[in-house]
Formats: sequence, C-alpha cells, structure tokens
Amino acid sequence: MLTFFSCRKNEFANANDKITISFDGKHLNGKEKEKYLDSIFNLLKDQNNDSVTRNLHFKLSTEYYYNKNPKKSLAASLEVLRLSKEVDDKEGIAKAFYYIGDSYGNVKKDSAYFYYLQAEKVYSTLSDYDNTGRMLFNKAYVLFYDGNYIECEVEISKALQYLKESKDQQLLYCCNALMGNCLEKLVNYDKALWYHRMALNNLEKIKLNHIDKDEITNYNVTATINICNLYDLKGEYLKSIAKLQGLLSSDLEKNWPRLYANVLSNLAYSKMKIGEYDNVYEMFSKSLEILKNKGDEADILYKKIRIGEYFLTQKDTAKAIEVLKEANLLATRIKNSNEILTSLKLLSTLDKKNSLYYANEYINLSDSINIVQKNAHNKYARIEYETSRIEDENKILTKKNFYILILSFASIFVLLIVVILRYSKYKNKEFQFLKKQKSANEEIYLLLMEQHEKINNARDNEKSKIAKELHDGIMNRIYGVRMNLGFFNSKVEKEIIEKRKEYIFELQNIENEVRMVSHDLSHSSFLDGNDFNVLLLSLVEGQKGISDTEFSYTTDENFEWSAIQNIYKINLYRIIQEAILNINKYANATKCEIKIQFEANSILRMSITDNGQGFDTSTKKEGIGLSNMKERTSSLKGKFSIESQIGEGTKIEVQFNIRELT
Repeated sequence: MLTFFSCRKNEFANANDKITISFDGKHLNGKEKEKYLDSIFNLLKDQNNDSVTRNLHFKLSTEYYYNKNPKKSLAASLEVLRLSKEVDDKEGIAKAFYYIGDSYGNVKKDSAYFYYLQAEKVYSTLSDYDNTGRMLFNKAYVLFYDGNYIECEVEISKALQYLKESKDQQLLYCCNALMGNCLEKLVNYDKALWYHRMALNNLEKIKLNHIDKDEITNYNVTATINICNLYDLKGEYLKSIAKLQGLLSSDLEKNWPRLYANVLSNLAYSKMKIGEYDNVYEMFSKSLEILKNKGDEADILYKKIRIGEYFLTQKDTAKAIEVLKEANLLATRIKNSNEILTSLKLLSTLDKKNSLYYANEYINLSDSINIVQKNAHNKYARIEYETSRIEDENKILTKKNFYILILSFASIFVLLIVVILRYSKYKNKEFQFLKKQKSANEEIYLLLMEQHEKINNARDNEKSKIAKELHDGIMNRIYGVRMNLGFFNSKVEKEIIEKRKEYIFELQNIENEVRMVSHDLSHSSFLDGNDFNVLLLSLVEGQKGISDTEFSYTTDENFEWSAIQNIYKINLYRIIQEAILNINKYANATKCEIKIQFEANSILRMSITDNGQGFDTSTKKEGIGLSNMKERTSSLKGKFSIESQIGEGTKIEVQFNIRELT
C-alpha cells in the first residue's frame, strides 16, 4: 500500500481596505459555514474588479474547497477567472486555472488535467518556475492515480527540473515522494528508494522553517512507510521492521491514529514475511479496529487482504477465504481495481471449488483495466495535443491580423513568405512521416516473419498430433473391425449377422471420430460420460472371436478413475490399443495379461505381458507403433520399458507419476 501526501492549495489571505470580511469560521459546522460563505460570494458580486476582490474570490474558493463543496469552489474559481481575463491579469488567470483544476480534483480527472495544463503554460510564460513545477506535479498526481505511471514519471521529472533552484522544500518533498511511488509502480525499486530518501532530506530542511510539529510528524511517518514498503518489495524485511518499530509511540497513536494503524499493519506484515507470527494477528486486528472507527474504507481493505494472507501462512484456508471474500466485496464496492485483482488472485489459488470462477473474473477485470488505462493515456495525450493546436491556431490568427492592420500594403509579399514557410514545414513533416512509415513497415515485416514462423511450428505440431491420432486410434479400430468382418464374412448364422451389424455400427462410430479429428484433436472426447474401466474392459472383450490370444485385464476396483486427468487416461488407452494390435499381428501368443496398479507416492504402473514368440530388442528396428507408445509416455514425463527375448514372450511396462503435471 502506498502512503502519499498531496501538495494542495496554500492560504491566500489579503486585507481589504474597502470591506471587512473574515473567513474565520472554525466555530461553524459544515452547513452553517457554507451559508456564511454564500453570503460573502453574493457580497463580492457588487465590488469593483480589483486585486483585492479577486484575491477574496481565491480565498472564498479555498474555503469552499476545504469545506468539501467542490461545486461552489469551482463557481468561485470560474468567477475569478472571468474577472482576471477582463483586466488581463496573467497571474490571476494562471491561479484561477490552478484553482479550477483543484475544484475538479478526482471528480473529473481529465478536466482537472486540462486546467492544470493551462495554468502551467501561463506560469511558464511568466517565468514563475515554482508554480510551473507545481502544475507539473499536479498533472503527474492526476496521471498517477489514473494508472499512467510512465507519463507520470515524465511530468514529475519536468517538475523537478523546474524546481532545481527552488526553496519550496514542501513542494520538493511532494515531488520526490510522488516520483518514488511512481517508480515503485514501475518496479524500479532502487531508484524509488533514492527518491524517497531525497524526500526525507527535504523534510530535514522543512524542519528548519519551524512549521507545525504535527505536520512534520505526518510527513516523516509517510515517507518512512513508503521506504519500508520498498524494503518489503525487495525482501529486506528486517530493515523495514527496524524502521517501523522506531515509529510506534503512544503519541503517534493518540494524535495520528490512522498513521499509527498503517505503521502497525506494515510492521505486522514484515514480521509475518520472515515467519515471526507472535502478536502478528493482534497487531493486524488492532490496526483494523482503529481504521474502522475512522471509517477509512481504502485502508480497511488493505488490512483485510493482509489478514487474509496471514491466515494463509497459518494454513487456515477456510478463514483466509472468508476474509478475502470480504475484502473482494469491499474492493468492488469502493471500486479499488488493484485490490479487486489481488483478492481474486488469492481466492483463485485458495478456493479450489470456485477457482475457475475467480480466475475468469481476474482475467476479465485485468483486461478491462488495461483498456481503461489505454483510453486514459490517449485522453491525456489528446488534451496536450488539442491545447497545443488551439494555441498554435490562435498565434497564427493574431499574426495575420497584425499584418493586415499594420502592413496591408505588403500583404501579398507576406502571404508568399507564409506559403513558402508552410510548404517547407509540410515537406519536412512529409519527410519525417515517410521516415517513420519506413521504420514502421520494417517493424511490421519483422513481426510478420516472426508470426509466420510461429504458425509453421503450430502447423507442424498439429500434423504430428493428427498422424498420431489416426495411427493410434482410428487405424487400430479399423483394423479390429476389418479382422472381425473378415472372420464373420463367410458365416451366415443369425448370431453372426447380428455381430456384423455391430461392427457396421462401429464403422459409423469410426466415421464420427474421423470427423472429430478433422475439426479438433480433443484428447478427452471419447472419455466424456464413460467409465474408464468399462472402456478398457470393452477393448479387451472386443478381442474375443477375432484372435487366438486370450486377453485379461485386472486393476484395483476401488480406485476412482475420475480423479485421474484425462490426458493420462487417453494415452493409457492408446498404448494398450497399440500393444493389442501388435500382439494380434506378430506375437502368436495364447495369453496376454494387462495389469494396472496404483502404488504409493501417486505412482500409476501398467504392464502388458504376453507369452508369444518375442523378439530381440537389441536388433529389431522399432516400428511407428512402438515409437508412439514411447513418445506418449515421454510426453507425460513417464518411464517406458520393454523386455523381450525370442521364444519367451514380451513385457511392456509404463510408469507415471499422476501428480507430475499438476
């Protein structure tokens, strides 16, 4: 969690010789103070447009702002903008833009950004570097809380460049702190740490100005929390613990309970990460209780997520899921997208029953955030562009009017110069465009080549899968049907005719399977809705009447095949099918035993043993069937072995660790 202080409006109080107005309304509540401010606003409407009146409008806007009435703060700011434009008061115009931006704040971020940009441009023309830097900081602040961290880094870098000679240490503190938080989001932890330390240096200089002690404490604790967040991210939890323990005090708890709660929570988190669980839950609970009393839902959300992580470390999955569900509901209600993603990610790992649901929600929300951030980036870039374009158009119009009024007799000559300059500018832009287009075309070509290579690889893999499926599945089944039909073809008994019908129906099934293979290699399609033991027994029973070999199949009847992934079952089925085909073709065996055992440590062992004529494994070349059996075993990280000698039969053994792929 980032802790950050915004540098907002300063007080602008001026005496007025003509009217006496006091803004001291500490004794008034919110609504009473608003009525009092409304009366001042109405009174100012009848005053002359001078510097005193304008400054009172600024003060009025500030008071509305801190009274949490942004709409009326905006109205006062718009009024002082109008008054400043009437007398061409550049400083007043810039300040009014600044105040309008503040009034929009988090309500309309794009409008706030636009007015900060206007203020920045006016302050820049006035060579007011401190306020120019302040406006760049405000723009960066908007970008940061809209998730545009790269643009935020650019703006705050510009601000620090303007402020390199500044004496405003509070503004420098805010800029360095924001840069540190931005770089943290960009995963540049070492540089982020450097900027937070710079913020602490600014704080030391602020102390020399004897500002409010509570404000110093606030700044110091905030900066230290930010530094400790970075230590946690870098895994340097001991450093974080040392600094956070130094902050805890009864004075902090009494005067700054929210900061105290954050320090306490961060300390508990750091201790948890190094395995020190003593009092960790109590620290989290106390932090959460303080924040509940303060009603800060964002901070409550962070604490709930950390408590969920704590229960996870204690292997209390049920409690962790309960707390994280509460956090997810709260994050959704307050629209905190980052913490929604965090809670969904943790829940998808913990809640096995609803894992797929949470994973899908995580993916959908992540995609939505990416789209929003992309649109936000385009929005702020468009504001910069459109503002610049309008300014350029105004400059051109002003220049033209000046020449028309003063140098009308030379209008044709001036027009010719303008045309030449514009043509040169156009040609230069055209050249730059062509250069960029060439670069883009080269990049597109490289991407197309890379994509083409990926497509070729995917196509080759798909061909291999289809070949394997055709050989191991469909060809074996066609061979079995052909053998049976050949055996029964010369017989005319009614029972034999019924058998032939069954095999004709089997040919229809093979036709359907060919169609399925042509659309999509579905490794689990023939398993859906079928008990795997029944499928294996059917495969073995189907050999009766077409082979002289007596096949038998044994396994542990109590074992639940539904707990085994389909990818293991499909490959076991194909290996057995291929082995039966080879025995029927070549072994001349009278007996064959197929046996599947489940051993300790999740080991599945299958053996196929026949008493046929066998072969010399050292000299006989492997056929495609035997190669496919080995390849299927290897693809699942299994072990394949074959033992055979001439005249002594053959034994094939396959061994899988059924948790290897989980």
